[in-house]
Amino acid sequence: MTYKEALDWLYGRRRQGPRGTERARALLARLGNPEEAFPAVHVLGTNGKGSVVAYLEAAFRARGLPYGAYTSPHLLDFRERIRTHLGQIPEREVVAFVEWAKEEAWEEPPGFFDLATALAFQHFKVAGVALAAVEAGVGGEKDATGALSRVALTVITNVGEDHLEALGGTLEAVARDKAGAIREGVPVVTGAEGVGLRVIREVARARGAPLYLLDPQDPQDPLFALPAAPALRGRFQEGNARLAAAALRLLGFAEEVIAKGIATAQNPGRLERFLLKGVEIYLDGAHNPPAASALAWEFSAYHLVFGAFPRKDVKGVLAHLLPKARSVRYTLAGEGALGRELGEPFFPEPWEALLHAVERAKEDGLPVLATGSLYLVGALLKGLTPGPRPGSSPPDP
Repeated sequence: MTYKEALDWLYGRRRQGPRGTERARALLARLGNPEEAFPAVHVLGTNGKGSVVAYLEAAFRARGLPYGAYTSPHLLDFRERIRTHLGQIPEREVVAFVEWAKEEAWEEPPGFFDLATALAFQHFKVAGVALAAVEAGVGGEKDATGALSRVALTVITNVGEDHLEALGGTLEAVARDKAGAIREGVPVVTGAEGVGLRVIREVARARGAPLYLLDPQDPQDPLFALPAAPALRGRFQEGNARLAAAALRLLGFAEEVIAKGIATAQNPGRLERFLLKGVEIYLDGAHNPPAASALAWEFSAYHLVFGAFPRKDVKGVLAHLLPKARSVRYTLAGEGALGRELGEPFFPEPWEALLHAVERAKEDGLPVLATGSLYLVGALLKGLTPGPRPGSSPPDP
C-alpha cells in the first residue's frame, strides 16, 4: 500500500451513529491503550485551539522536552496533524496503521477522526513523548480526543456558535459539550465569557477542578501575563498567547522558556502573509462569525476570496467580512464545499479566484484576503509553496 492509498482509505471512513468516544476507546484498547503512556494538555474551544497548541508546542521545544502535538485540519499533508520532537509522523507509520485497521473486524467501524486520533496517540507512545498538546476536533465530551486518560490540564479558549447542529443547537449545549471534557480535579484555564463561562464554572465546581479565568481587561494578571510579544499575527492572538502562558506556568515551565515559546510559535494558515505579483495576500481559516469578526478587525479594506462548507454559518461569517470588501470572489473551498450558491462572481478553482483578485488589487494597492475555510487555505498554499498535497480532502471530524 502506498501513502496516497492509505490516505484515500482514511478519508473515506465516515462516522456511523451518534457522536461519542466509544469507537475511539475501542480502537485504542486494541492498540494496547497508548493514551496511557503520556500526560496531555487538552485544548478545546470554538476559536484559537490551534494557536494555543502552537504556543505550547514551541515552549515544549524550547525546554527540550520529547513532546507530541495533535491538531486539525491539515493544510498540505495529513502528517501535519501529528508531530513530535522528531518531526511529523513518518509516512510508513501511517501506511502500517491503515493496513492494520483495514484488516480488523469492527462492530462499530471507527470514523476518520477516531482513526487519526488513535494513530496520533500510538505514535506519541512509540516516540516516547513526555507531554502532549492535543486539540479537540468538535466539542469535547463526545470528541474522540476525550478518550485521553492522563489529562494534566484543560484549556477551553472560548465558546461560540459553531457546530451548533452537531453539539445540540444552542450556545448552552455547545458549552456543556465542551465543558464535559473537564476532568475531576484537573485545572482548567479559559477565556470563555457569558453563557459559556457560566456553564464552565458550574461543571468545574461540580468536578472539583480549579478554574483560572483570563480577564482581557487585566493584562497585568501575573498568571496570564505575556513575557514576550506573540509570534503569530493578529490582535486576537494576544488572548491565545495569554492562555498558553497561563497553562505553561501551571505546568511549572520557567519564564524564559515560556517567553521563547510565545515568541517563536508557528501556525501556518492563520493570518499568514504572502506577496504575489507585488500584492499582499493574507490567508486565514476563519469559518465562524467570531473568527470572521476578529479577522475583519485587522483590516481597513481588502479584496475578498471566499469559500466555505455547507454546515457553517456562511451568512454570519460574510456579515462580518463583506462590509470591508472592495470586491469579492467566491470559490470552491474543497471537496463537498459550497459552490455557485455562495454568490457571483464564482470561480470553481481557488487559484483562479486568487489571481483574479490580485489583478484587481493591483489597481488600488489593497491586500487580498482569502478565507472561510482552512481547506481553502490549503488549496491556495499549493500554489504559494512547493509540493502537491497528496490524496483528497478528509471530512470534518
